[in-house]
Amino acid sequence: MAEIVEEEELIPINHRNNGDDKVGIVVRTIGPAPPSRLQLPSSIRVLDLRKLIAEKYQLPLEKLRLIMRGNVLHDSKSGQDVNLQLKDGDSLIVAVKPKPPSKHLRDGLDEDDDEDDLFQLPQSSSRWKRRVYAVLHDKLKLPDILLMAIFSLSLKMWVIIIMWFILAPVAHQWDLGPLYILGTGFGVILLNLGQRKPGDVSAYSIFNEDFRELPGTLNAERLDGDIRTGQI
Repeated sequence: MAEIVEEEELIPINHRNNGDDKVGIVVRTIGPAPPSRLQLPSSIRVLDLRKLIAEKYQLPLEKLRLIMRGNVLHDSKSGQDVNLQLKDGDSLIVAVKPKPPSKHLRDGLDEDDDEDDLFQLPQSSSRWKRRVYAVLHDKLKLPDILLMAIFSLSLKMWVIIIMWFILAPVAHQWDLGPLYILGTGFGVILLNLGQRKPGDVSAYSIFNEDFRELPGTLNAERLDGDIRTGQI
């Protein structure tokens, strides 16, 4: 049996000097490192515990997984931070989520294997975002792909989408439905044209200086030259 290494006391800033009882827990990391014993407050947020472990053992915070009493510890539940009540002698298993395999290896795996961790909010997300995510994910059971589309849009884009649905019935009442849809299509195209940086060449030669074409552009002149030189 591996010898337990004693470690110094780790106390988060918001738990210092508040009179909390200290307990000793055993930390077991996946790998050859021996178990270690840490002194922590008896009551601590899972998020604070995750940060302490990541800082102490130099582990990536975003990929850290904590397991205690047979359960995976989550930072929040239903939009609220989860508080953990520790007991002296508790055992904490620390694991780092491995990098996903390359695409050609994932093709043979079941879709359910990656579905759970397909999309997660970053730790820096605001409280209201985490609350909305908890409602949509835990209660409404929306798929991760839909959640990814919802949270990837900015607030400005959501306002535009809501206004579009509000104005759509008005356009229908005035018999302007087809024009409304066509105008929406042209608007989406114009908003996504982007802007060329200095030195960039357009795919259309008429927009370039001296009508310069992109290398490999097929046109009648190049086709005629290939025929005359016998390349075709």
